[in-house]
Amino acid sequence: MMSKKITLLPISIIFALALSGCSQTIDEPEIQITAPEQMYQNAQTALDTGNLVKATRILEALESRYPFGPQATQVQLDLIYAYYRQANSEQALASIDRFLRLNPTHLDIDYVYYMRGLANMQSDENMFHEMLDIDRSDRDPQFAKQAFKDFKQLIVAKPNSHYAADAQLRMKSLKNRLAKHHIAIAQYYLEREIYVGAINRAKQVLVSFNDTPSTTQALKIMQASYIALKQTDLAEKTAKIISQNN
Repeated sequence: MMSKKITLLPISIIFALALSGCSQTIDEPEIQITAPEQMYQNAQTALDTGNLVKATRILEALESRYPFGPQATQVQLDLIYAYYRQANSEQALASIDRFLRLNPTHLDIDYVYYMRGLANMQSDENMFHEMLDIDRSDRDPQFAKQAFKDFKQLIVAKPNSHYAADAQLRMKSLKNRLAKHHIAIAQYYLEREIYVGAINRAKQVLVSFNDTPSTTQALKIMQASYIALKQTDLAEKTAKIISQNN
């Protein structure tokens, strides 16, 4: 499979695209229906030159008109990539799920799992929150959870995959994201004097995410909750653990 290199756009370009998208629509490229081989070559040229809208339209036309053509499977893979590059994670995930249903044992299944992880991460992220450094640890982590499962599935299925190393790095980042989500909830409970709830959430961090930086914050929330509940022994034990970990 000819994979495409996934790159990040500079922030200035992203802002320009976002602002222009608010004021005008992109003209739909005119697609010439020719032999499938020629159409596929045109799609590849568009992808290689960064014309993602044109590439997508050609690939969609190919998939619709020649569903059993010689490039049918590769067309589906390229569409997944094109949708992802355009930040259309919803369509990318729909295409990925369809591909997995039709091709569960495909040679490039690791690439598909990898792309599903990326698309789910993309769904979890908010572009403008990231740009403005706004912490939204409290937002629903359902896509982050699924992305973690996708990367794990990739590593289990093909541990020697070209994508395995990057998948492991992304899993580490996702664990930090999920741990921060539990911390946000625990802190919410603590501030509202729901101390048992705060303790239980903090314990989840220690059990499920004990290799993340959030463990220290979890212990501090537990200590504060124990003090509020006048559980002196537990508060002192927790304080000792915090000092030992520093």
